[in-house]
Amino acid sequence: MAKSKTNDGYNRGIYSALRKLMHFIAAVQFSYSVYYNHIYVHFPPELRVPGSEFGGKLKYLTVWDAILQAIYFTICLINDFVGTNEVAPRRIPAIRKLKDYMLAAFAFPVALNVGVTFWTLMAIDRELVFPKALDAVFPGWLNHVMHTNIVIFMVLEICTSFRQFPSRKAGLTGLGVFMASYLVWLHIIRHFGGIWVYPVLDVLNLPQRVVFFAVSLIFSVGLYLFGEFFNNLIWTKELKQLKTVGASKRSE
Repeated sequence: MAKSKTNDGYNRGIYSALRKLMHFIAAVQFSYSVYYNHIYVHFPPELRVPGSEFGGKLKYLTVWDAILQAIYFTICLINDFVGTNEVAPRRIPAIRKLKDYMLAAFAFPVALNVGVTFWTLMAIDRELVFPKALDAVFPGWLNHVMHTNIVIFMVLEICTSFRQFPSRKAGLTGLGVFMASYLVWLHIIRHFGGIWVYPVLDVLNLPQRVVFFAVSLIFSVGLYLFGEFFNNLIWTKELKQLKTVGASKRSE
């Protein structure tokens, strides 16, 4: 029995260390991608569209998401040391509450939105989302960090860290505010810069753009629900345990 407890403690220690390492790698790579993109990626004059200076690189949802992922995984790392990853702690620290809400409302659905939308449009016609001419100034590794790794690390995070999703009203409200803010930002850039951030919007008329934005919002909601389903599927046993603990406390 003592040996079994020792092995369980050892395994938990290894698991905890690997989780910290994953969070550290994610925080560093996404932070570095934001830094590298800001400092070293510069479009040559022949690739610049008049008005594209307005908003800088913050025009792109990809950049918003990279910043979001850098912040999120930094919070995960802080939680690893000063918070808790337990299923049912006696007191849930604020850093853990923030981490869990951020994944549900922002980090997971936005990451999958960026990754799935980008690679889908790339497969249809890359000139509408990432013209081939950009390959000379936007390195392939950076492209994959911002459009591929965001999905990979979100899946790893769901599978390695327990969380209970917030109420759908709270989670979807946060996601709705985030996506609506970006759509407003797109139209501000269009008004003051005179350009659509993404070339695909140039080939759509007004009704088609309305449908495009509506579908994008619906898609985001679908990704939120998928994240909730995926999380509940991975952590079914622990969520049942949490409900049992909660029921016991209420009956006392």
